[in-house]
Amino acid sequence: MTSGTSWAIRTAAVFAALATSAVSAACAGGPAGSTGSAKKGKPAAEPSAKPSPARPQGPPGATPRPGEVGRIPKTADGLPPVVSSIPTTRKVVFLTIDDGWEQDPGFLAQVRDRRVPITAFVTRDAVEARGATDPTAQGGRFLGAGKWGYMRDLRDAGSPIENHTLTHPNLVTLGYEGQRAEICGASTVIRKQTGRAPTLLRPPFGNQNSLTRRAAKSCGIDALLLWTATVQPGGKIAYQVPDKRLRPGDVLLLHFRPNLSKDFRVLVNKIERRGFELGNLEAYLKTALR
Repeated sequence: MTSGTSWAIRTAAVFAALATSAVSAACAGGPAGSTGSAKKGKPAAEPSAKPSPARPQGPPGATPRPGEVGRIPKTADGLPPVVSSIPTTRKVVFLTIDDGWEQDPGFLAQVRDRRVPITAFVTRDAVEARGATDPTAQGGRFLGAGKWGYMRDLRDAGSPIENHTLTHPNLVTLGYEGQRAEICGASTVIRKQTGRAPTLLRPPFGNQNSLTRRAAKSCGIDALLLWTATVQPGGKIAYQVPDKRLRPGDVLLLHFRPNLSKDFRVLVNKIERRGFELGNLEAYLKTALR
C-alpha cells in the first residue's frame, strides 16, 4: 500500500469518528462538540441542589442535664413559690431584665445573634412609655421606641416575656383586688401582644406577701422570681452574698437602661471569663418545679 493510500484511509477514519461523535452527542440531547461527561457517553451533570434550610436551633442557653437540678418543693399552702435561685451545682447562671423603658436595638441584636438566653419581665407602662419615666431610664436614646414590637422581636429571639405588673406599684401596699388587677391586667396585655400568657411574676422591688401569691395564682402564675445579684451601669455585678462572687444557679437582674448594649456585652463576657454558662431559665425552672 502506498503512503498516499495509507494517508487517505487514516483521514477517512478520522472523519468517520467525528461523525459518530456528533450523532452520539445529538442523541444525548447536547450540541455537537459538547465537552464533559456527554463526551464519554455519560448523562450530563444535574445542576447542584439548593442548600437545605437551616435546622431549628432550639431554645438558647444551657439546658439541664439528667439529674442535675434539685427540686423546688411545693408550698404547703399550694400557692406559687418564691424563687431566688436555681438548685444546681453546675456553673450556670441566669439573666433576667426588668421594665422595658430603654428599647436598645443593639441589645436585641446581641440576644438574637449570640443566642444569649434572657428572660424579660415587662411593665406595661414602661413598654408603652406611659406616665412618669423611671429615673433609671432617664437619658435613654430609645425610650419606648419599639413598644410591643420590640418585645415581640425579643420573643422571636427566644426570650420569654413575663409579668412585672401594669404600673410597677409596691404590691404589698395594695389589697388583694388591687394586686390582682395589676398582675392579671399585665398578663392579659402580654398575652394579647405576644401570643403567650406569662407563667412567672417578678413583683416590683421584690416586695410580695401572701396576697401577692394568691393573686398571682388566680392569674395563671406558677412562680414568683426574685434574684441573687443585680447588674449596675458598666456591667458591674452587685452581689447579695458576703463573698461577692457568682454562684451556681444565681439569677441576675438587669434593667432596660441607657447604654444597655455596651453594658450587656461587658456582662456576658465577664460571666464567660469566669467559667460560667448562661442557662435557659425556662427549662431549668420547669425541671426544678416538676
